[in-house]
Amino acid sequence: MDAGVIAARIASGALVPLVKKLFVREGPGAGLVGRPVRISSLVSFTGEKRLLTEADLRRLTAGLLRTAVGSAPVGERLVEPAEEEAVSLALARTLTRLGDLEMDDVQAVRLGPQALAKALKAADGDGTRDLSADGAHLHDALLLSACLHILHFFTQRSTFVARTLVEHSGQLAEAIAKTDLLLARHPSPITRDTLFEERYVTHIAQKHGMLAIYGIDLTRSPEQWPLGTAYLSLEADLGQDRHHAMIRAEYAFNGRDRVLLRGVAGSGKTTLVQWLAVTTAQQDLSLLNSDAPLAALIGRVPFVLPMRTLTRQHDYLPNPDEFLHRTRSPLAGAQPAGWVDRVLSSGRGLLLIDGIDEVSKQTRERTRRWLQDLLVTYPGNVWLVTSRPSAVRDKWLAAEKFSELSLAPMSRQDVASFIHRWHNAARSVSTPEQQELLDGYEASLVTAVRTKKDLARLATNPLMCGLICALHCDRHGYLPRGRKELYEAALSMLLARRDRERDMDAPDGIDLTEDPKIRLLQRLAYKFILNGKSELDRSHAERIIADTLPSVPVAAEQGDAAAIFQHLLLRSGLLREPAVGSIDFIHRTFQDYLGAKAAVEEGDMALLVLRAVDSQWEDVVRMAVAHARPREGAELLLDLIRRGDSSTSTYRRNQLHLLATAAVEHATELEPRVRDMISERAGALIPPRSRREVRDLVGIGSVALELLPGPDRLSDEEALLTAHTAILIGGDAAIALLGRYNRHPDPRVRQLLCNAWHRFDTAAYAEGVLAGLLGSDVYFEVTTPAELAAFTPLGGRSHVRVSSAFDTNQLIQSLHPAGVTHLWLPAAQSVTWYWLAAFPRLETLTLDLGAETLDVSSLGAHPGLLHLRIAKAQSTVGLESLADTVVVTPYEQDPGIVPGV
Repeated sequence: MDAGVIAARIASGALVPLVKKLFVREGPGAGLVGRPVRISSLVSFTGEKRLLTEADLRRLTAGLLRTAVGSAPVGERLVEPAEEEAVSLALARTLTRLGDLEMDDVQAVRLGPQALAKALKAADGDGTRDLSADGAHLHDALLLSACLHILHFFTQRSTFVARTLVEHSGQLAEAIAKTDLLLARHPSPITRDTLFEERYVTHIAQKHGMLAIYGIDLTRSPEQWPLGTAYLSLEADLGQDRHHAMIRAEYAFNGRDRVLLRGVAGSGKTTLVQWLAVTTAQQDLSLLNSDAPLAALIGRVPFVLPMRTLTRQHDYLPNPDEFLHRTRSPLAGAQPAGWVDRVLSSGRGLLLIDGIDEVSKQTRERTRRWLQDLLVTYPGNVWLVTSRPSAVRDKWLAAEKFSELSLAPMSRQDVASFIHRWHNAARSVSTPEQQELLDGYEASLVTAVRTKKDLARLATNPLMCGLICALHCDRHGYLPRGRKELYEAALSMLLARRDRERDMDAPDGIDLTEDPKIRLLQRLAYKFILNGKSELDRSHAERIIADTLPSVPVAAEQGDAAAIFQHLLLRSGLLREPAVGSIDFIHRTFQDYLGAKAAVEEGDMALLVLRAVDSQWEDVVRMAVAHARPREGAELLLDLIRRGDSSTSTYRRNQLHLLATAAVEHATELEPRVRDMISERAGALIPPRSRREVRDLVGIGSVALELLPGPDRLSDEEALLTAHTAILIGGDAAIALLGRYNRHPDPRVRQLLCNAWHRFDTAAYAEGVLAGLLGSDVYFEVTTPAELAAFTPLGGRSHVRVSSAFDTNQLIQSLHPAGVTHLWLPAAQSVTWYWLAAFPRLETLTLDLGAETLDVSSLGAHPGLLHLRIAKAQSTVGLESLADTVVVTPYEQDPGIVPGV
């Protein structure tokens, strides 16, 4: 009889009670059935917790055989009666192999009855060898049916359900992971958009997350501050008809989705654009259901579009898909086709169009038409357009339903808040000792701004406040001493460097260098000073420019007085039009600086001495010494001293003497007799004998380099401070001086020179200072790829410090590893340190503090390492793998860096 027929006959349920008897019995071991254990634990024939004896199994299989035989048709036999006992025994032996299978019930069910029967037969070997063909056939049919009922029984157990859920969950997780991998390799258009958008907003947050000020050359001021630390919320004037309502700038989009923001140079327009972009990119979902002013920006995608960049090389303005290309985004080539269009079509864009004033008048009109097209095509997005006040007329975008706001001058509270934020940013990059000093600087500066009217008038916007803070810190709390440096840095930035560093062309067709701009502005400033006015009519200002133009032919060739004045108003950053027809200087300090230059050129030195007792002329006098020719400057200083000496008022005498002392640092050349007369007030500064004297000399600038001596006849401390002064002043002239110190016997001096490489031109400093430096006991510091490239020609050095993570192959190729005995690396340089085998003479390894746990176990393979220096606060594992010969030393302070450099 066919096995299928037999199986069908016995599958009606007759085996169920037998299977239950097989796996469930009362008495010892019964509790094991409820556990998710292997089959071998359910069927055991040895040990104290056996579930089934062989005799039990034989009786059950015999009953199973009788059931099958009894179901056969009348007159038909499955096997001969003499063989039924043999089939029963063979089946019993095969079923006992359940206890030998290395699988559990879930795995058995997944296998299926046929595969389980096959597995049992394989485990039993040739168990049917003594049976006839019919007997073996019957054996297989009974075994298949038994397996079917056994697996059915397993599926009814509660533990099987729980186990199956676990198994299916694991399988589902694996399937999901494989699906994710497949999607990552072959993403759908929606997935591609989502993945790219995540990269893009991360890039925006990183790119605009630092606040930079162009053109500032203050020695102690970092080039960038973290935006979240330094950003200050400013007030904006809604300017609605005659009602001027003040709101915080971040509330500009409350109830508005189109804003034209006006602000003078330095008022914080671009900084606000950065902050809006970063805030939107960070997608803080906690703002969604709150009263936060920027909740409307969550879920949007920011596009920062500086007009000077969009129009730099093109006459036309870009379509949306060109935004990233035109702004030179490194992700431009990776964006999915049509991504920007899809973002804007869904109304999820935040478009930040910065600097309408930085393009020509014709381009501004094209920009307006471009905006109109975009607004019609992509409704529902949020728009911000920024401009200087007079670059576009009132209600320039009113037809496009733009609300107009103007950034207001900073209030006293804003100034105090800015000073606090600036010093917080400075503290974040300072040592504990410097942080204590910064606490004092902050308090004194807040008091000075509050009590000194001229200083308060200067601190009207973030740019000027930043300059004041940087100078105050650089001078260790002294104001207004050293303000000449502030004037020069700000003038250079506003008149020349800011546009140059931003790659600005001539948007109005007028291209003036810094010198002609200064000549025109200084004449205008002097008229303000002489008239004692802070404002002039525009027509009056244009007449002053017209009178000056003949003496400035390079300006006269490019336009009439009205055009040149308009250029200065828009591009200089020094003039503004607070009301129609009224002109003033954006800061009185620039007015004084430029007016002093005009006074010197006109020979009004006697007038300066006469007005010197007037506090409003104090800065004019000091700046006049800086502008004057040597003889004129000397005479002015002598006249101040004489008038002070002859004064019957102690206050006035001290006032004039202090003014002369403060002004002498701006004199580029003085006769010995004059210098002797004021030396009591100026003090002995050269060679510097203290850090304070170093700072004073640095304030003088490059002129001080001509006075600084070489190392001969100087004590070690004086040599250190003199070299420090030259480093802080910087410039090519400093390289020549520092080259005379490169073989000084004091290692502190030579270490100072090594640490200062990044302050100078890489190649020039390497050739002029480092090439001949005695370096057996100092670390040569490498911080940039350019320095690493320049390090190779210097030849082998025994002590090398790498302050940035480079590719290890680059280090091996560039550092002449055969000669390196002392190496200083970032803790995050690499995961393992086997590559250090390329440095066979390495004896001492120093690792900078890293954020992650440091694994040093691989250093145990280095054959020559004797000393390992690790930052005391560093989390470390693997020290037990180091050889007993390696001495591990924790350190707290960086002994290779001279504080303050």
